[in-house]
Amino acid sequence: MDAPPPPESFIRRLLPAWVDRPLIVKAVSFALIGCVNATVDFVVFSLLHLYAGLPIIPANLISWCVAVTNSYVLNSMITFAAESGRRLTLKAYVTFAATQAGGLIANTVTVFVASYFVHVLIAKVLAIGASFVVDFTLSHLIVFRRREETIARPSSEESPGAR
Repeated sequence: MDAPPPPESFIRRLLPAWVDRPLIVKAVSFALIGCVNATVDFVVFSLLHLYAGLPIIPANLISWCVAVTNSYVLNSMITFAAESGRRLTLKAYVTFAATQAGGLIANTVTVFVASYFVHVLIAKVLAIGASFVVDFTLSHLIVFRRREETIARPSSEESPGAR
């Protein structure tokens, strides 16, 4: 019976599968834009909840709407510029907002439940973290996925037998 390969060999072979540079660059860009959006979300939530007196859930819904709109614009122009063509469309915005609803659910449940255990602003920070994972995954897989049209195709003037 052969001895198993050394762990370094296994890691060396497995690491390229884990490290997809374009995906990592997109995730970092998404995270940096997410920091801006998290700040927007946090400030709007804080103002609405602590100063305007809105309950947690309505304040969270409004702050999310403001932040998701900002997120769509920035991610369309920067993170997913190649996929979006740096164009803002109502259809893409609605799709983006709909997919981000998963993040909204994660965010709202987290802030509401965590607020029973920690200060509401700490709960909001935890909620923003929970929604990041959901939001990036849905943006990458659904909203800004590379479309078939982006692959070069023969022009309509070429006939299939012209080659």
